[in-house]
Amino acid sequence: MSILDLFLKKQGVKDPNELDNIPNPDGSPTEREVFEKYKKILSKEELTLDDFKQFLAAQISVIEGKWRDLNLEQNKKAELIPYHTVYKTLEQVISSPLAEREQLINYLTQLI
Repeated sequence: MSILDLFLKKQGVKDPNELDNIPNPDGSPTEREVFEKYKKILSKEELTLDDFKQFLAAQISVIEGKWRDLNLEQNKKAELIPYHTVYKTLEQVISSPLAEREQLINYLTQLI
């Protein structure tokens, strides 16, 4: 029995299919999507850079979804700014070599 199965059992969920899979209005992942994501992560021996990129993109998406929620208090939205800043900065740091490469290719192509 996996650690996720033990966690679900402790929460009173007998089977992952019992988890809510109805899309959330704020765009955040459903319980089942989160479960599947955690299951996928725990099944790997080592996380890849793509896994990390996907994690960052998902976290950014969740935060931006909460910002779009008109029912969420402004102070709660403001608390998310530092997290969003860190996730976006990490995403940019990872992507910057690729962006620089694309700019150089475009520059050289224009010179040809």
